[in-house]
Amino acid sequence: METNRLLYLSRADVERVGLDMPTIIRLLEHVFEEKGHGRVEMPPKPGIHTQPDAFIHAMPAYIRALKAAGLKWVSGYPGNPSRGLPYISGLIVMNDAETGLPYAVMDCTWVTAYRTGAATAVAAKYLARPESETAGILACGVQGRTNLAALAALFPLKRVFAYDTSPDAQRRYVDEMSARLGLDVIAAASPREAVVESDLVVTSGPIRKHPEPTIPPDWLRPGAFASAVDFDSYWTPEALRQVDWIVTDDLPQFDYYRGVGYFETAPEPHASLEELVVGSKPGRRRASDRTMAMNLGLALEDMAVAREVHALALGLGIGTWLPL
Repeated sequence: METNRLLYLSRADVERVGLDMPTIIRLLEHVFEEKGHGRVEMPPKPGIHTQPDAFIHAMPAYIRALKAAGLKWVSGYPGNPSRGLPYISGLIVMNDAETGLPYAVMDCTWVTAYRTGAATAVAAKYLARPESETAGILACGVQGRTNLAALAALFPLKRVFAYDTSPDAQRRYVDEMSARLGLDVIAAASPREAVVESDLVVTSGPIRKHPEPTIPPDWLRPGAFASAVDFDSYWTPEALRQVDWIVTDDLPQFDYYRGVGYFETAPEPHASLEELVVGSKPGRRRASDRTMAMNLGLALEDMAVAREVHALALGLGIGTWLPL
């Protein structure tokens, strides 16, 4: 290990590495298996909040099996897109598990986007019907793209209904994702059209502490799976109570968020994702069940993906060396 310098990877560097979605999905499933066996360390993420519905969070984690240790310092500011800035931004710092010395710093934007989509796919593997062919995407931003790419890696998708409040964003999404994935991507005229026609539904708007939800009961049809990437921001309490099996990626962090004002009307999750992966609780039980993943986003996911990005970057000669 380098002891007097670290590797810096810009966003462009991270993207150039070219880590593929199926590999990220496999990494995350392994991480949740390790979590299920108690072989990881991840405290709840502390944060500061300079504006309503904005956050800057510190996310540390250690995965013993991967010797992956580090911290993500990440912000989410809902007003940024109107300024031409990304909603999510930040850095990941990787530390050597034996000495504690930092050996890499990288932009977190790509990692956050892709690991979030992959976490949806891991949940869907256990909660969705394997034959699912249609997907509904509400919010055609970064997460709408990576979540669809992750689901397309696991399911025989044929048709996608995409909705966004911005017609321009919706149009760009339809054009881009149709070409990228070879799917029939349709511009939905309303949120309802995107939900009621779909086996798999992803909502990925900004996270709101006091949301004004859009989706009422009965839109999510029996047998469908949903991923609420934006917490409960899109879903009415009545719609959430109609879901038969709700899973989150970390129950202690779910309780923490509820304690600071989120999920005020959401039901208690039935299970955590690692319980599904290790088999201590069931996934989908009946074909007619409505199921949902309400993942929060974990530092464990970031550390696993960042470690792989770093290893590939070293092999490809990508990045800039900086002195410590």
